[in-house]
This record gives sequence, structure tokens and C-alpha cells, in this order.
Amino acid sequence: MKEQKGIFRHIDRTLVLLYLVLVLMGWVSIYAAVYNDEHASIFDLSQSYGKQLLWIITSFVIALMIILTDAKFFNAFAYPIYIGTILLLIVVLFLGNVTSGARSWFEIGGFKLQPAEFAKFATTLALAHYLSALDFDNKKRKSQLIPWIILTIPAALIILQNDTGSAMVYASLTLVLYRQGMPGSILLFGVTIAILAIMALLFNQYIVIAVIAVLLLGFTFFIRRTWQNILKVIGIFVVASLFVLSVEYAFQNILEPHQKTRINVVLGKQIDLKGAGYNVNQSKIAIGSGGFWGKGFLKGTQTKFNFVPEQSTDFIFCTVGEEWGFVGTTIVILLFLALITRIIMVAERQRSEFSRIYGYGVASILFFHFFVNVGMTIGLMPVIGIPLPFFSYGGSSLWAFTILLFIFIKQDSNRLILV
Repeated sequence: MKEQKGIFRHIDRTLVLLYLVLVLMGWVSIYAAVYNDEHASIFDLSQSYGKQLLWIITSFVIALMIILTDAKFFNAFAYPIYIGTILLLIVVLFLGNVTSGARSWFEIGGFKLQPAEFAKFATTLALAHYLSALDFDNKKRKSQLIPWIILTIPAALIILQNDTGSAMVYASLTLVLYRQGMPGSILLFGVTIAILAIMALLFNQYIVIAVIAVLLLGFTFFIRRTWQNILKVIGIFVVASLFVLSVEYAFQNILEPHQKTRINVVLGKQIDLKGAGYNVNQSKIAIGSGGFWGKGFLKGTQTKFNFVPEQSTDFIFCTVGEEWGFVGTTIVILLFLALITRIIMVAERQRSEFSRIYGYGVASILFFHFFVNVGMTIGLMPVIGIPLPFFSYGGSSLWAFTILLFIFIKQDSNRLILV
């Protein structure tokens, strides 16, 4: 009993409090988003908000079970947990149900489970386990390659499920690699690739190649013009040009029509208010109509009359904007930033390398979800269908985010013991 009291005494109360506030605010927002006059009780289990209450209660039970589990378990069994989720991702490709065009769900009776959500914390565990190993050497090629393999396997399987949005989350874990000593040049390379891809989609590919040539030509005036350096510049030009051409080819020949339309809408190359741009346009109308203080609880007309699709899941932030206005959305954003900042602060105080790395993984995943989801609702990011953590309706996402966060809270509670 004394040991259990000690475990609870060392739990970071700030993280737990922020989690509880976000979960409860999310529940109330779901209630407002799909409110039904004939089922006015928020506890009505026949409605989404009633079902969400069950997910919340079971999430609290899961959180408690994690806190009562030996903290060393998650490091020792990181690889088995990772392999188990990989197997689930493979099985769902053959036996899963198709929802919104993605074969990514198991359905047993009325219960749905999405393995892709749980693969996030499993991959973070495996990555932290590998990077914290005593024989890990960031200077060796093997040590540099294996983390990318750990990230690529689940991402590739999720892409095969036609759930590209969830697969993109794994890109956020590159920040963990950078924190662990990955050369800044690699991060710069990734940013450069992203810029080139956007430029290739915005402008004619040959104009982009011409701009690259001019920039590299100017660069040669600031370096020693040896044959070796000149050959490197030529090599960079060839690789960059081929990449630009490949982006154009992939966009025209590999992406589905609806995916191309979504990208064009986000980039401003196409206006499609009745098609791919409908969700975002209605979302911006809903948020904008909230004004400074909002229309008031249960008074959001855009969400109440279903003008905003997916209003309780991917576009739940619209309900916040319409009913709580600028003040409400600012509070929600500040709460998420406080949570992510607190996770980073707590990660830095860890004595265990595994705990610190895992903490940065948690912060990266939560930030990616928060940034992209909010960005989707205001038209700054493409609509890729990922939930707002702790807010969006759904059992799989709430369970997965709860597990992701509370494993870290558990690690922190044992920071004076774990090394």
C-alpha cells in the first residue's frame, strides 16, 4: 500500500489535470456538435456523446492500469508491443472493414477498433527503446538506418490501408531523432525536399528547375571552385531536378483524383466549394461566425444543422469556434500548447534515456495532430483526416492518446528509480 501511495504521490498532477480538462471539454464539444433535442441528456448512450462517455470512463480505467504497472515493463516489452501492432496492421489489410475509403478498422458487433491509432504509441516505444540502448551509436550507419526502418514499416502499412493522413504522423518522430543527435543537415535536407515538392506543385516544373540552376550558380561564387565542389553542385542540381520531375509525375499518375483536388484546393490552385473545398469552406464559415465571444452553448447553427461534415470528429474544432468564439478557441489552443510544453519540460528532467526519448515522441505526435487538425479547420493545412487529441469523437483515438500520454506519466513518476 505504501508503494502504491508513493506512485500516485509522484505523478505529475499538471499533466493529469490538462488531460482531464481537454477530455471533458472534448466531451462537451461532441455533445454540442451532434446535439439532438429528442435525446437531450448528455448521458444518453444511444447518442455519440453518450458513447463517448463510455470511451472516457474506459480510458480512465486504462490510465489507472498503466499507473499501476511496473514502469520497466514498457521498456522491456517495447519490441513485442511494436511487433504486435505491426501484425494487426497487416491483418486489417485483409480482414478489416472499409470506412471512408480506408480499410483500417476491425468491427466486432458494434465495436470498432483502428490499429493505426495504437501503432503510434507502439512505434514511439520501439524507437525510444532502440535509441536508448547502450550499444546505440549515432555515428554508425546501422544506428542511423534502423530508426528510419522502425518508422517506415507502420507508415507503409497504413498507406496501404489508404489512410495517408495517419501515416504522415510518423514524420513528426524525426524531431526525436534530431533531439538525439541526428545531424542538422538531414533536417535541413527534409525541409528542402518539402519546399521543392510544394514549388513543383505550384509552378511549372521547368521553371522550378531553372530557379534551382540559378540559385546553385550563385552558390558557386561563395565556395572554393575546385573540381570536387563543382561536381557536388552538379550532382545536387541533377538530383533536385529529378525530384521535381518525379513530384509532377507522382501527382499526375499516382494520386487519386480526390487527393489531387484536395492538394490543389489547399495550394489555392483550385476553388471547389461544392466538392473537396466544401468541408474547409463550411468550417471557416462556422468558426468565423462565432465572432469574439461565440454564439453560446448549443446555439451553433452551422454545426447544429449539419452544415459542417465530420463535425464531431475531424472538424470538432469548428464547434469550439462557433459556440465559444475567439476566446474559446484561444483557450483550447493554449491548453494544448501548455500540455505539449509541459511534456517537453518533464522529458528534460528524466534520468532514464528511454523515458526522455519517449517523452519527446509523445510531444511530437500530439503537436502534429493538434497543428494539422486545427490547420485543416481554418484552411491552412490539407484535409487528411486525423483527429484532434482528446477532443474528437472515437474510442480508438481516445484510448490510444490516453495510453501514449500515461505511459510517459508513469515513466516520470518513477524517474528517481529508473536509470
